Amino acid sequence: MKEHIKVYTGTTILANRLAFLLDEAKIATLLKDDRESGRLAGFGTTGASSELFIYKSDLEDAQKVINDFKEELNSPQE
Repeated sequence: MKEHIKVYTGTTILANRLAFLLDEAKIATLLKDDRESGRLAGFGTTGASSELFIYKSDLEDAQKVINDFKEELNSPQE
């Protein structure tokens, strides 16, 4: 069985953006959103973050996409 590794924790919007970029690079992702899961089940949770996972075996291929994404987040907006 392949094991997953967490590559990002943040807002759902940004986690979905990174998942999209990784998907374009043909890297499978798994998004864990406890807040949305709780809402759908009828109860609430604290916190507003999502976690994005990939297979450990894909980490080397994903590193450039992840680094570019983090650099995009840290760059000054015009």
